Amino acid sequence: MATLPRFPVALPFRGVALAILCAVYLLAGLTGHDPWKNDDAIHFGITYGLLNGGDWRMPQLAGHPYPEAPPLYYWVAAACGRLFGWLLPLHDAVRLATGLFGALLLGFLAFASRILSPPSLSRTRDLSLSSPSAHGAAGSNTTVLIAIGSIGLLVPIHDTQPLIALLAASAAAYAGFALLLQRPLAGGLLAGCGIGMGFLAGGVTALITLTPLLFLLPLSRHWRSAAGLRGLGIAVAVAVPLCASWPLLLAWQAPDTHTLGAWWSNAAGAVRYQSGWRHALPDYAELLAWFAWPALPLAAWAVWLHRRRLNQPALLLPLLGAVTTLLTLLLLHEPRPNQALPLLVPLILLAANGANRLQRGAANAFDWFGMMTFTIVAGLVWLGGIAMISGVPPQIAHNFAKLEPGFVAHFSTLSYAIAALLSMAWLWLIFTSPRSPWRATTHWAAGATLMWVLLMTLWLPWIDYGKSYRGVAASLRHALLTTAQDDGHPYPCIAGRDIGDAQRVSLQYFAGIVTLHAETPAASACPLLLEQDSAQDKTPHPGWRKIWEGHRPGDRSERLRLYRREN
Repeated sequence: MATLPRFPVALPFRGVALAILCAVYLLAGLTGHDPWKNDDAIHFGITYGLLNGGDWRMPQLAGHPYPEAPPLYYWVAAACGRLFGWLLPLHDAVRLATGLFGALLLGFLAFASRILSPPSLSRTRDLSLSSPSAHGAAGSNTTVLIAIGSIGLLVPIHDTQPLIALLAASAAAYAGFALLLQRPLAGGLLAGCGIGMGFLAGGVTALITLTPLLFLLPLSRHWRSAAGLRGLGIAVAVAVPLCASWPLLLAWQAPDTHTLGAWWSNAAGAVRYQSGWRHALPDYAELLAWFAWPALPLAAWAVWLHRRRLNQPALLLPLLGAVTTLLTLLLLHEPRPNQALPLLVPLILLAANGANRLQRGAANAFDWFGMMTFTIVAGLVWLGGIAMISGVPPQIAHNFAKLEPGFVAHFSTLSYAIAALLSMAWLWLIFTSPRSPWRATTHWAAGATLMWVLLMTLWLPWIDYGKSYRGVAASLRHALLTTAQDDGHPYPCIAGRDIGDAQRVSLQYFAGIVTLHAETPAASACPLLLEQDSAQDKTPHPGWRKIWEGHRPGDRSERLRLYRREN
C-alpha cells in the first residue's frame, strides 16, 4: 500500500518555510475588501483625512480632531497610501501599514525570544539541537508560531489597526530589555525606542504597560548589575524625548488651539480607575479563555514547569510584563478584546519557554485538538463556499442568503485554487509530520493560518458584502441626485444625527457625502437630515419628510433615513 512521502519541512518551521507561513498569514485578507465596520473604517477614515489635507500633527476624523489616536500608525499608513495607491485601491494600500507592523511584531518577538532562550530552559529530546544557537533559533521560531496561532491577534492584525503598531513597539521594548544584559548600549537604545514608538502609536497605554518594567527589573540581580543599570538609563534617556516630542510639537505649532488640551483630557481619561473591577473578573476570564489561546495556557505551564527558576531573565522579564499588564487591564480598562491586545506580547514570550516541554499526554491532546478543530472548520468553510456557489446543500445556501439578502456568489478560479492547494498541504502536514516537541505548536499555527486563508478566499465576497457600506453609500448618493434634479438645485449641506464614525467615513469615501454633526450651529440651516436609528418603522420628525431609507444587507439594527425639511 502506497504511503504519502514525508512532509519536506522539519519542525518547528524555520528559514524559508517559516517566512512563507508568516507571509501567507500576514497577507491573507489584508487587501481585497472594503473598509469594514467598525475599527477598519474608522482608522482608514483618519488616514484618508490625512491624505486629503488634514493636519498631520493631530489625526482627525471627519474634519474633527481625534485625540485618542496618536499619529505614528497614521503617518505610516498615509505613506503606504501614497506609495501603493497607484497599484491598489486606497483602502487596501493604507491597510498595508498593518502588515508592515505585523511583520515587525513577529520579527521582534523572534529576536527577543532568541536572546532569552538558554538551553537550560529549552532542552528537549530532539538531538538535532546540540548547540546553544540551535536552541535559541528553535525558541524564536516557536515564539513566532505561537503568535501566528493566537486567536485574539487574528482579526486586528489584518485590519486598519494602530494597536498592531503598539504591539510591534512593545515587542521591540522587550527585545531591548533582554539585549541590554549583553550589550547595554544597543539594548538600551532598542528598549527606549520601543517605549517611545509605543507612545507615538498607542499613547498612554504604552506607558502604563511598559514603563513599570523600568522600575521592576532593577529588583532582579540580572538587571541590577552595572551593565544592566546603564542600559536601563540609556532606555530612559531615549524614551523621554521620543514620548515628549509629539505633545511638545502640538504645544509649539498650535498654541492657540485646543488640540493639546483635548489630547491631555483624553489621555487622563484613559487611565481612569475602574472601581468595579472585581465584578469584571468573570468577564475577563471569559475573554482571555479564547482571546489569549494558546499563549495563556502555555505560559501558565511554563511558569509551573520552571517555578524554581523564575528569577532567570527568560522567565522573569515576560512574567513581570504579563502581571503588570494584566493588573493594568483589570484596574483601568473594561474587558474588551482590543484593550487586551498588549497582554499578548509578554504572554507569547513566556509561552515559548514551555511549548516544547509539554508532557506527552498534554502535548498529544493539544495536537489532536488543533488537528481536529481546524480540519473540521476547514471542511465547514469549504461546505459553505460550495453552497454559496452551487446552491447545494440547499439549506446551507438558504442560510447564507438569509443572512445577507441580495448577495450573488461568483466562482473565482484563483481563490478556489489557493484554498485547495493550502487544504492539501494541511492534510499532508498532519498525516506525515514526524513526532516532535514542536508538533502541536506547529500544527496549531498552520491550522489557524489555513482557517483564515479559507475564510479570506471562499467567504470573502460574502463577508465584504455584509460589512461594507459601499452599497448604502451608492443608494444614498442616487437618492440625493434624484432629489436635486427634481428640485432643480443641489443641496448645500446635510446634517447628520446619531451617525457613527464608520458610517460618516464610508459615506464620504464611497460617495463623497459629507455630513455635519446635527448639534453644531452650521448644521441648523441644512435642508437635509440624515439620521441613524434602530427602529424599522419610525414617524418622521415634525417639519421633515422622509425621502430615503437604507441599511446594510442583513443588518436589522441599523437603519439610515434621509429627511428633507418641509417649507
